[in-house]
Amino acid sequence: MSYLGLDSKKTKNTVEELNVLLADYNIYYQKLRNFHWNIMGKNFFDLHEKFEELYDEAKLKVDEIAERILTLRFQPVSNFSDYLKNSNLKESSSDLEDSEMIETLLNDHGLLLKQMRKIVKTAEAASDEGTLDLIGAYIGELEKTSWMLDAWKMKTKEHYKPVSN
Repeated sequence: MSYLGLDSKKTKNTVEELNVLLADYNIYYQKLRNFHWNIMGKNFFDLHEKFEELYDEAKLKVDEIAERILTLRFQPVSNFSDYLKNSNLKESSSDLEDSEMIETLLNDHGLLLKQMRKIVKTAEAASDEGTLDLIGAYIGELEKTSWMLDAWKMKTKEHYKPVSN
């Protein structure tokens, strides 16, 4: 790994956490496909389109995470049985109501963010700025998506807390 100037022993810890995130994103991707295919009701048009947008983004992240692992000169996990075993996320039923789907995704976002923050710690310890940059961008994107999904489920009369001085 001399061309990157990173210590492969320290980087190995980051790769282990990246492989968990890769598993997480593969389960998340399939869950979004499930929801996209099985959404029904008055929110069908909006959520059908939103779930497609989200799974397209997840598909890109799956590839970017795997390529980052390869860049670090390790092998990405690539079997679905390993994803199911290693992921922090669980599969979902196909018969959820729209609000249950959103709540499920928000819970998954919390788990994804937790895993990303683990990666930030290991990447910092390895002086791995490339991984920090990649995951830092993911955190910001997922936090924004989570806010939007949370806003979707809020009632009109619910408000954000004011900032007090």
